[in-house]
Amino acid sequence: MANTAPKPSHFYHDKPVFGLDIGFSSLKVMQLDHKGTDRDVTGYGVARFNPAAITDGVITDPEVVAAAIFELFDKNLVGEITTRRVAVSIPASRTFNRTMTLPPMKKSEIDEAVRLEAEQYIPMPIDELYMDYSTILQSADKGTELLAVAVPKRIIDSYIVLLNLLGLEPVTMETTISAASRLFVQAEQSDVPAVLIDLGSLASDLTVYDKTLIVTGTVPGGGDSFTSIIADTLRVSKEEAHVIKTKYGLGLSKKQQEITTALTPILEQLGKEIRRMIRYYEERTDTDRKIGQVVTMGGGANMPGLSEYLTNSLRLPVRMCDPWQHLNFDGLQPPTSAEKSMYVTTAGLALINPKEIFR
Repeated sequence: MANTAPKPSHFYHDKPVFGLDIGFSSLKVMQLDHKGTDRDVTGYGVARFNPAAITDGVITDPEVVAAAIFELFDKNLVGEITTRRVAVSIPASRTFNRTMTLPPMKKSEIDEAVRLEAEQYIPMPIDELYMDYSTILQSADKGTELLAVAVPKRIIDSYIVLLNLLGLEPVTMETTISAASRLFVQAEQSDVPAVLIDLGSLASDLTVYDKTLIVTGTVPGGGDSFTSIIADTLRVSKEEAHVIKTKYGLGLSKKQQEITTALTPILEQLGKEIRRMIRYYEERTDTDRKIGQVVTMGGGANMPGLSEYLTNSLRLPVRMCDPWQHLNFDGLQPPTSAEKSMYVTTAGLALINPKEIFR
């Protein structure tokens, strides 16, 4: 790539932060202007790149991804991004997550205790991982319950190479489901314990959320998987299958029964994992709190009939999270209804308040 330095008109040293979500074959960006409780969208956009540029979560060809980002900023942004500071998402499917309960100990001892515990369940050397954790519950009598997250260093390091190519300054990295949960907190009924489902391209990330992330998991299958199955079942092209998925999906159509039958195995696997996570949460909690809802997010969540199918299967209310519900456009053209769900992760990243980072 001939020019790897960002243009001054696009990036300048400023305190705002924008969100960057890099997926299987696309990337999304968004910046918000935080004014008290108001959050105005100053810019957003999506770009696609050759999926061969990423292998097992590692950006193996950063120049291909960088070129897509430059083209997005040059030609396809809605509004503008006015900062070089960035919050980046890491695919949850490429991380190791585990809930741990540690006995009462000094705060200075927790890091080593987490490391020792992680060595027991992570199938790779600890020295090849970056680790972090967040506290779920803390008690002087019962100790500390926390959610530990570990990411292979080669994944994080490949992201750093990309950001250096772009001249961007990373201020935080977090998993896709963690970013999506921040958006959920802004929505109505976020005080009700929930299972959050972020349907990506090829995998779906799940988490139980009750005031914080409790447990996370990943199952194969996402929006592109639905498209491929529909294409094979109806013997149509991927492009035609995508149109059928977004227009009809599991909803009423001449092919409803055929499509539903074809997608049932992958949806049953998703339902099985949701039930497992619900059992885990309800068995470990000391209160009478129960999972009261399932909330779908991500690009695969916009398939018609999906919420109704899962509601009938799980016997729980299922709804799709609207990432724009609490965001103001301030004159910008909003995305189409079919595009909204794909911005969940980057909207969650953009919700990070710069004051929390630079205080």
